[in-house]
Amino acid sequence: MNWWSRWWGWLSVSAVVLLLGIGTAAWWFYDQLGRTPGELMDYADVRMQGHPKVEALAHPVVAVLRAQLDAPAAADRSRLPFEVPPPPPRRGPGDIDPADPSPPGAKVWRVSPAGPLSRIADAARLAKSGDIVEIEAGDYRQDVALWAQKRLTIRGVNGAARLFADGRAMEGKAIWVIRHGDFDISNIDFIGAKVSDGNGAGIRFEGGSLRVRNCLFWGNETGLLTVNANADPNAQLLIEGSEFAYSHVDGRWGHNLYVGTIDQLTVTGSYFHHAAVGHLLKSRARVNHILYNRLTDESGGRASYELEFPNGGVARVVGNLIQQQQGTENSVLISYGAEGYKWPVNTLMLGSNTLVNDHPYGGTFVRVAPGADRVISVNNIRVGPGRDRVEGNLTTHNDQHADWGAFSLPSRQDFRLRSPSGKYAYRSPADSELLPLLEPRAQYVHPRRLQPLPTAPAWVGADQRPGG
Repeated sequence: MNWWSRWWGWLSVSAVVLLLGIGTAAWWFYDQLGRTPGELMDYADVRMQGHPKVEALAHPVVAVLRAQLDAPAAADRSRLPFEVPPPPPRRGPGDIDPADPSPPGAKVWRVSPAGPLSRIADAARLAKSGDIVEIEAGDYRQDVALWAQKRLTIRGVNGAARLFADGRAMEGKAIWVIRHGDFDISNIDFIGAKVSDGNGAGIRFEGGSLRVRNCLFWGNETGLLTVNANADPNAQLLIEGSEFAYSHVDGRWGHNLYVGTIDQLTVTGSYFHHAAVGHLLKSRARVNHILYNRLTDESGGRASYELEFPNGGVARVVGNLIQQQQGTENSVLISYGAEGYKWPVNTLMLGSNTLVNDHPYGGTFVRVAPGADRVISVNNIRVGPGRDRVEGNLTTHNDQHADWGAFSLPSRQDFRLRSPSGKYAYRSPADSELLPLLEPRAQYVHPRRLQPLPTAPAWVGADQRPGG
């Protein structure tokens, strides 16, 4: 063997070793960041802007990687159409809960397409505090309203009342504006709100107390939006058995539910799915109870975070199915404190949730920014690649990881354990203070139902029903 052959052989071996080293280092860096390859390439695109020589060399390589990994660039994603299907069939009398009894002496205003009071806006003008407004099932178009009473019940009867914005909005904000009262709203569908500033909502909640039950928010720019600047610090929002879907704004984000700096948010038995670029649920509230819901972006969804608490606060997240799919705009399912902590107490509590990452190249189940008082995670089950990124005081107990084969039909969001074993058994935390906060008392049953648990939970995760 001549010197040239020996030199070429050593050069080849050295090149292979160098490439392996670079690849190992790149993979380690990628794994530490917890971002998908698409996110890292988006970051590289931004950093290369203004450096034409670097762009000319790197862009062809990045383009090949994007094609191989099915990770289109941010500009390409923005041009992808976000398909909003027609809303589901309007619910009939058997699909809504019976109305609560009317308080003695309360005046009932009945709105009906057949009249004599045929416009919801007229009822909003005529009703006094303490009255009840009943809206007969049917379709109401461009019938937007401001509700400024101190106390009022508004409910669809004989089925759901369906409100189509059709280009109109109250005060340029929403189909309905709720202003500084105590309101109970049920059996209403809010569809297609769009306004000039991109914040068109089914409901704009501006303060007071609001209870939303058995309602649908479909194809709005934001499903339900509370004010953030100058928010009512004592405001409370309760959402039960409702559905939020297909929020979108052309060229930017659309959140299914956006909650500003109010005092308390409680969400139970509800279904959040298919947001475009925005989040399924984002809350800046001081106290958050997110209990027994389904937050699943699913095929065709392009949500960023599934659940975000950007300013911390107290967040109790129990018994939820939370899933992100491959088209996500961000590799994190649950984000906490990303925009800075603004509340006196900042504690994140996760109990008996099923967290599913469908992105094949990893991601982060829970990301907590530095500065949280405490993070507690017990009896959760994580599915798919990825891990947690928690910087702070972390307590874990009996969290488990599983692959999709452990569940009945994960492609249909059926995450009942197929063959529960000792590995997945529920175990109460030793800290007795955590038990009433993190032990599930009910479970979500699709669609939008809450089923009480007759006994203590048997398994980790959100679904206690036996699998098939």
